[in-house]
Amino acid sequence: MGIVVQKYGGSSLSDADAIKRVARRITEAKKAGNDVVVAVSAMGDSTDELLDLADQVSPMPPARELDMLLTSGERISMALVAMAIADLGYTARSFTGSQAGVITDSMHGEAKIIDVTPGRITEAIGDGHIVIVAGFQGVSQDTKEITTLGRGGTDTTAVALAAALDADVCEIYTDVDGVFTADPRIVPSAKKLDTVTFEEMLELAANGAKVLHLRSVEYARRHFLPIHVRSSFSELKGTTVAGSIDDEARLEQERTMEAPIIAGVAHDRSEAKITVVGVPDKVGTAARIFEVLADAQINIDMIVQNVSAASTNKTDISFTLPGADGKKATSALEGIKAEIEYDSLTYDDKVGKVSLVGAGMRSHPGISAKVFKAVADAGVNIEMISTSEIRVSVVVSETEVDAAVAAVHTAFELDADQVEAVVYGGTGR
Repeated sequence: MGIVVQKYGGSSLSDADAIKRVARRITEAKKAGNDVVVAVSAMGDSTDELLDLADQVSPMPPARELDMLLTSGERISMALVAMAIADLGYTARSFTGSQAGVITDSMHGEAKIIDVTPGRITEAIGDGHIVIVAGFQGVSQDTKEITTLGRGGTDTTAVALAAALDADVCEIYTDVDGVFTADPRIVPSAKKLDTVTFEEMLELAANGAKVLHLRSVEYARRHFLPIHVRSSFSELKGTTVAGSIDDEARLEQERTMEAPIIAGVAHDRSEAKITVVGVPDKVGTAARIFEVLADAQINIDMIVQNVSAASTNKTDISFTLPGADGKKATSALEGIKAEIEYDSLTYDDKVGKVSLVGAGMRSHPGISAKVFKAVADAGVNIEMISTSEIRVSVVVSETEVDAAVAAVHTAFELDADQVEAVVYGGTGR
């Protein structure tokens, strides 16, 4: 008898009927002889509704109290799922993140898991219960306060539990049938991938693919834990996330040209672009700019520095960052304007990022040129470019993201021949 960890997102728990359907799937896993541990998200769009309510009460709510508010959604889900399981003749025990032993740092809103001490979970499993855990939350090791893991954090809760329990598999149930070559909501012809490596999935998640939370993939890769992404609305096999681009089998596939070149096209509309205009071109200036941003806990994505103008010896530095950090970043930079002596700041939150990801591009020259041509042929202007060993990313106008995604997807022959991808509901988590 093995341990199976499952995760169900908000779209899978949208109402009472959906919760009953999830409970039946959970009990089927138990009936098959498995010990079952389940991490659940808040129902439907209830987290967004709680955020809206908080905004109506306070435009700048204290981070501690916001975490206390947001974790209530998952607690509602875990209790309702446990009730539905009981109605099917099985016993279930529900636990909050802190009760389940999810230990985090003290960063409210974006806490990282430090450890999982699943004593109460293993005890409940030993007593024959199905265990339901509230996802997205934990307790700070230092302050003992309730913390949240960031949007999509229930994926990370599930993977962390699976690793701590030495589970056979972590099943992530969502509202699509697996990981696709693009978001089926904007590319209905996207193909489902049977397998994808951890590195490819990390790039896809980091660049906007919402099917898996980035930190859940990082955690799974660290613990060599396979993730099975599948739909809670169908019985299809889904996508297995496992293995490395440096595995012997993968390298042999690349040598024999059998490995797929491209895993997919991801997009992200949540980024913004800041340009520091007229920066004196002297030693240490760029370092100071990004030091201030780092001190403000702001993650930077792409960076472009123009060639200095000969007449002024000044340059422009542009970079992208999460749109949610835009105000904080501009405020931090305005604080060093006199020190740096730059001319001005420009801020643009109407941009989007489109990324082509695939381990096979390491051994196939001309991938970048093909991306740029596809985007240009679609009449879309590229504002910034960034690359890695297995990724090519471009920043375009927000209104042109869909066109760029579709163009790149078609250019690399990723469109399915017949069957359109099915989106069963929700936003992808």
